[in-house]
Amino acid sequence: MTVSRVLRNRGEVSEKTREKVLKAARELGYVPNKIAGALASNRVNLVGVIIPSLSNMVFPEVMMGISSVLDETPLQPVVGVTGYEPEKEERVIFEMLSWRPSGLIVAGLEHTDAARKMMENASVPVVEIMDVDGDAVDACVGISHQRAGRQTATEILKRGYRRIGFLGTKMPLDHRARKRFEGFQSVLTEAGLGLIDQEYYSGGSALAKGREMTEAILNRNDDLDFLYYSNDMIGAGGLLYCLEKGISVPGDVGLAGFNGVELIDGLPRKLATMDSCRGEIGTKAAQMIVAALEKTKEAAPKRIEISPIFAAGDTVR
Repeated sequence: MTVSRVLRNRGEVSEKTREKVLKAARELGYVPNKIAGALASNRVNLVGVIIPSLSNMVFPEVMMGISSVLDETPLQPVVGVTGYEPEKEERVIFEMLSWRPSGLIVAGLEHTDAARKMMENASVPVVEIMDVDGDAVDACVGISHQRAGRQTATEILKRGYRRIGFLGTKMPLDHRARKRFEGFQSVLTEAGLGLIDQEYYSGGSALAKGREMTEAILNRNDDLDFLYYSNDMIGAGGLLYCLEKGISVPGDVGLAGFNGVELIDGLPRKLATMDSCRGEIGTKAAQMIVAALEKTKEAAPKRIEISPIFAAGDTVR
């Protein structure tokens, strides 16, 4: 029973006894059978984290925030990747929930009907992250991408830019990029303006694509005075292209991206951007899971909206 209490991190055991048990376990290479414990509790100490991509620099920072909280608990995150495909997300959610995790953290608010129904019936805390523009299954934490797009457009117009081009990913499945784009466009429309041109891509190196897209849109429109990129990586490629070609930034053309990734700190000029608050979102999502499981007297909030701030950098007037 003492060994069981140590390995499950439950109950009162002296530190000396704990160390003796753990030393013996290490020497024996012993790993406890979690399935046996799960049969009794109907839960395992895993938190499923479902994200669309591991290559996108955004999501590793989210994972760091989640891990920083769960490291202080018996819970462990386990990751599933969907590739922005709704049907694949549905399969990943099915597999995750079949293990009876203690909680689920899922990127985004848009899911198939079947995926949503599975999460509603899961009987565990579910936190949707990165977005608050919509209805959550249970709880959500993130930013308003509609508001982020509107705020960026307002900052651009305030600085006198009027002939604006947009460069980004194709957005039917990247709902957060779509919402930012819609918010951005709505401010232009209210000001009696519209986008002069747009350039899209899917797949490949973001830096290289940013260069290619910037070259293409500027070749078609030599009078554009601003380029708005859907993320910092393609924006960084665009900045490098402009500097290489002797295009004055922000004199001839202004540039802005989105996400606030660390990469932009190493550019010859700091790209204007808006931090998507990735680490904070991960931290708060994990805290919401832990609070729900601990059933604290003060109920955890079901919706947390974080407000990002536009950072002008060196690429806008």
